[in-house]
Amino acid sequence: MTDATAAAWDALKVVATRDAGGRIADRFAAEPDRLARMTVEAAGLTLDLSKQAWSLEGMQAALDLARAADVAGRRAALFAGEAVNGTEGRAVLHPALRAPDGADFRALGEPVSGEVQAVRAAMADYAAAVRSGAATGATGRAFRAVVHVGIGGSDLGPRLVWDALRPLEPAIDLRFVANIDPRDMAEALTGLDPETTLVIVVSKTFTTQETLANAQAARAWLAAGLKGAAIAPHFIGVTAAPDRAEAFGCGRTFAFRDWVGGRYSLWSAVSLSCAIGLGWEVFQGLLDGAAAMDGHFLTAPLEGNAPVLLALAQVYNVDGRGRRARTVAPYAHALRRLPAFLQQLEMESNGKRVTRDGSGVTHGTCPVVFGEPGTNGQHAFFQQIHQGPEVVPAEFVIVARTHGEDSESPLWANALAQMQALMVGKTADQARAEMVAGGMDAAEADRLAPHRAFVGDRPSTAIVMDRITPQSLGALIALYEHKTFVEGVVWDINSFDQWGVELGKVLAKAILNDVAAGAPSAGLDPSTAALMQRLS
Repeated sequence: MTDATAAAWDALKVVATRDAGGRIADRFAAEPDRLARMTVEAAGLTLDLSKQAWSLEGMQAALDLARAADVAGRRAALFAGEAVNGTEGRAVLHPALRAPDGADFRALGEPVSGEVQAVRAAMADYAAAVRSGAATGATGRAFRAVVHVGIGGSDLGPRLVWDALRPLEPAIDLRFVANIDPRDMAEALTGLDPETTLVIVVSKTFTTQETLANAQAARAWLAAGLKGAAIAPHFIGVTAAPDRAEAFGCGRTFAFRDWVGGRYSLWSAVSLSCAIGLGWEVFQGLLDGAAAMDGHFLTAPLEGNAPVLLALAQVYNVDGRGRRARTVAPYAHALRRLPAFLQQLEMESNGKRVTRDGSGVTHGTCPVVFGEPGTNGQHAFFQQIHQGPEVVPAEFVIVARTHGEDSESPLWANALAQMQALMVGKTADQARAEMVAGGMDAAEADRLAPHRAFVGDRPSTAIVMDRITPQSLGALIALYEHKTFVEGVVWDINSFDQWGVELGKVLAKAILNDVAAGAPSAGLDPSTAALMQRLS
């Protein structure tokens, strides 16, 4: 950490401590331009950060920290295809996947945009062929269902896209399988005809244990149903290891490169199933929306940059105010998968305890991320965020029109009311006065007033869109991708590796070897050995 960065961290914490002495609701009068300076328009989205806990001075201190951490320089390095993933020596170029034709992205100096464009064209052609019936199964019948097999980044992104954009009566029945529990595959295959079912197996390495187990189950189901007919036309691989996919039996493969991280890969052939199910025009709109957010992120000044400000609000809450969790509440049923997607995007990217040079971090990094769609969450965990002792910053994704042309005011009014309640709260005296005015005995009102009081002064951010379109969804996802990157830069961590995921995979293989041998190995701890024997 440079001296300038250390000084910026110190300054942020000083201002955050001072900010703790005031209330969010009072800042609007004290800072007349607060709303204007904390509202940003970007790629069709509106962000309102004026209900965040920071003062204008606090926001400025966070911006000073971003400049000291060289967010602009690291951003340029990412888009230039430099090895921003230092532990694996890789570029990170998901923006190249949604850039328009004719772009010139390079990964470690190697031109990649031509390859991206070629894969995209192949995806578009194949999606059109499946949808039209020109591409058929082994018996000549058109595909009516697609089963998408993947896990983690090979599942969460495409699943979010499909849920958000799917028509009410889709031409293609798209189903997803991620869990290694056989029940997941059984549910996905129930009611399908093998002759009209296409299986798309998505795995970057084509060695992921859960995905291969599910792919084997799907292959066996196809073999039994097709009764000797060729399986290959029904099996598509999407991978960075096409040789392994072909050896597995995939009749065709769509490739992506190792500079595409799993949780950033939905813009690639990883979402081939969505391109088939939604149609290429819809999928292209998703890419266009993300590209628009890329353009904003690259060119907007930091003080008016949506991903930067969204990231800095989280840094301020985590490190300035000690808030170690954040909730995301999308007020749209179509975005119900967004919290799960963000859990992986943010917690797998920034759940780190060492800096880029391998030394221990000296501040908090990624908070716990959780959420549910509104209004469901209001009847679940909102009690805690209103009256619990821990302050949990909240993000509200609000859609004016979720279905049809009419404004969904009962839905978004709930979102606005929750944000207002979190900020203003209610004192015990106010609660008591309300109860007495309603006819309650004064002594009973005194007893109940503490239970009906809300501390308030709880921060939230609103992300608003008019309706969920391919473009607005693409912009929203890209907003969060860039937010995650900016946080990693400020925290000086590598947002693009995930070594913490790997240890469990290695140990699972060892335990499976012990299960096959019929006894725990000598080095297995007593608890794990006993549980293994209990479950065998």
